Amino acid sequence: MDVVADRLIRFEGPSASDGPLPPARPVREPRLVTVFDRFERIYRRSGANLPTGDARLSHGAEMEGYFWRVTDIARQRVLVVLCGVNRHPDGDWATVAVAGHPGAFVRSTVLDGASAATDRFLVTAGDGAFSADEHHVHVDLGDVSLDLDVSQQVEWPLKLGAGGIFSAIPFLGQYWQPHVLGGSVNGTAHLDGEDWVIRDAQAYAEKNWGAGFPQRWWWGQAQGFERPDVCVAFAGGLLTAGPLSVTVGGVIARVGNDVIRLTPPLSIVHSTTDGRRWEVYGRGHGYRIHIVGDAVDQPHPLPVPIPAQRRNVATDDEHLAAKLTLEITGRLNYQGDSDWAALEIGHRPTDADLSAPELAPT
Repeated sequence: MDVVADRLIRFEGPSASDGPLPPARPVREPRLVTVFDRFERIYRRSGANLPTGDARLSHGAEMEGYFWRVTDIARQRVLVVLCGVNRHPDGDWATVAVAGHPGAFVRSTVLDGASAATDRFLVTAGDGAFSADEHHVHVDLGDVSLDLDVSQQVEWPLKLGAGGIFSAIPFLGQYWQPHVLGGSVNGTAHLDGEDWVIRDAQAYAEKNWGAGFPQRWWWGQAQGFERPDVCVAFAGGLLTAGPLSVTVGGVIARVGNDVIRLTPPLSIVHSTTDGRRWEVYGRGHGYRIHIVGDAVDQPHPLPVPIPAQRRNVATDDEHLAAKLTLEITGRLNYQGDSDWAALEIGHRPTDADLSAPELAPT
């Protein structure tokens, strides 16, 4: 079998003849990596994930986007943090943004020295300005800073990713994967001259990656229902593979220990939005899901990276505190409302957008 060296831990210490034995110390030793491991690494470079693969790790795509949303019901606050690692011949760079509700606060910037690890969940940018791993998110942009700890995470439980079969198809233009469907967030944030204390807030996190953003897309996510173990997210857009394109959508819902994924071709999902109202119907696997979202606040303009130009443009509008109704029937029945939903609509930058003034930093 063709193998290469990786590392294992074994314990090594002096023998009994040397006298009393001190505690053993760990020593790294080569671990055998099989041909399958090599194949998986090559396969991931296509953007696709094998079943049970960890989508959080970098695929080496043109854009690797990481997103966290904190819903603090007790203090009536919402906090959004995003980081996109963008490839460039002169060095990878990052789109970093923080947005908060109440208010219209958005801070976005471009950071050099960006990196996303391929062997563990670790994202860094800007020589300490941004870092994130499985349990921590840190931002320090001078006038804007935050440190968040995410614990008690409800992780993605299904073998295939959020896109179902599409998660395993190589060379699609865009992939999407929620990976935290609940949890507890604690920490602090300094936004727009205010100091926020965050205690036992609800956690959501996802990743998207690919050749860039779709030509158009829509998205939504909500917690803050009367049951704290309920979380819903949906996404849709124009999916491309070479010269082919198709409009697709998907819905993810968690109710307690049950996680429902409705995605084509094994499910039917229809979505409509005019930028003020979002409506999603999903049916499959014995479930029916109906989502209605209404924007009641002004949207926060979030940055969309232009990797080749090392800059961002504001073609993504996200409402941070919208109203949303979720109804699930069939194998599971649930109906609930949230006043703390995120609703988003965006488009790939056009020539007019590209000629607009530079967005970063704001």
